[in-house]
Amino acid sequence: MTYHLAIDIGASSGRHILGCVENGRLKLEEIYRFEDYLLEDGDVISWDIHKLVREVKAGVAKCAEIGKLPETVAIDTWGVDYVLLDENKRELLPVYSYRDSRTFDVLDEVADIIPQEELYSKTGIQKANYNTIYQLYCDKKSGRLDKAKYFMNMPDYIAYTLTGVIRNEYTEATTTNLINAKTKTWDGEILDRLGIKKDIFSEVSLPCTEVGDLAGFNFDSKVVLAPSHDTASAVAACSVGDNGVYISSGTWSLIGTENAEPVLSREALDANFTNEGGIDYRFRFLKNYMGMWLFQNIRKNLDKKYTYDEMMKLAENSGSYEYIDTNAKEFVAPENMIDAIRAHIGKDVPIDVVINSVYHSLARAYADVVSEIEKISGKTVDIINIVGGGSKDAYLNRLTAEYTNKKVLAGPVEATATGNIISQLIYSNEVASLSEARELVQRSFDTEEVK
Repeated sequence: MTYHLAIDIGASSGRHILGCVENGRLKLEEIYRFEDYLLEDGDVISWDIHKLVREVKAGVAKCAEIGKLPETVAIDTWGVDYVLLDENKRELLPVYSYRDSRTFDVLDEVADIIPQEELYSKTGIQKANYNTIYQLYCDKKSGRLDKAKYFMNMPDYIAYTLTGVIRNEYTEATTTNLINAKTKTWDGEILDRLGIKKDIFSEVSLPCTEVGDLAGFNFDSKVVLAPSHDTASAVAACSVGDNGVYISSGTWSLIGTENAEPVLSREALDANFTNEGGIDYRFRFLKNYMGMWLFQNIRKNLDKKYTYDEMMKLAENSGSYEYIDTNAKEFVAPENMIDAIRAHIGKDVPIDVVINSVYHSLARAYADVVSEIEKISGKTVDIINIVGGGSKDAYLNRLTAEYTNKKVLAGPVEATATGNIISQLIYSNEVASLSEARELVQRSFDTEEVK
């Protein structure tokens, strides 16, 4: 049996999932899971990359323990965050999280140098305070960038710790707001105008290509590039067609469609759509909304008194809700999510109404995005495919169908790991193309129509 290992790291937990093709179907097996690598020290929110690397390597070692050695390994993570190395290849700490507030004060400063309309016409990336462009500009202002010799987004850095080889993968790089959507490489003019030195970036590498040999373990394997942005991997596993919309439902909800070319119109800019890179140079035309992050924090604030299913039932049985802007900055990293939501809808609102308000607000946001996609792209959306961990939430799925009035399919749950694995299958020539890989996914995993 030929195994492939997907290292799938989200903003709240990471998993190692082995995949293999057996009797014409893709089989997945989770072998390792870890969490708690976000650090909060005063006002600074950063990543514990040393723990992250230890856990990644422990999961790889688990393959040897269970006697299932992967022929290839690939990594995907969330977008925008990065690690800088100095000339001696030592990490410049802290490694900031996108949830850190340091970028709020430079948005206007960057816009004075490169107006948002011009920046969007070059990169097609939505304006968001956490984008890498603003983080790097902060590093430049603080002098931190002066010490940097190498830049790697998070999955590139993890691959580097496993191989010693530095690559910048395309789909993850597009989340930086520094990749030109037409040339599909670093935009030197943007970097020059912002005073961000260009020599820290390596040539952009595509998914399904090799990074290097796995080092430091008692077995041989190749580390290859998945679509390293987790949403790009999830979308690679979707087969919704030209008129379909996907919702990658996890810590973030990402709602979009797949296009052959970027949409760089003023209308797309005003609606704050992003054109992130996908496998085979496809573009993910989408919007980001805070998703399960809201529920995760509510549950934490309740001292995990309820399971997620119990929270769902509380909301379902609630007769009331109010709408909130799920992307309000007050919800990015609040001290208490319940208090932050109550500040919007009423300080004495009971918890079932708080949770139900999140459900209805997310479903309404999904519907709004679907309508905008139809208006801006000219498509008539006929189907929505919800994938990822959030696709298990039957209530949110049902509300999505009600608010959008579209056919909704739920699954596969492990879309990100699946997309990661199929990129390795393409690299290994076990499948010939993305379309063949997507057919394999359809054969392998059930999707359920939401009623």
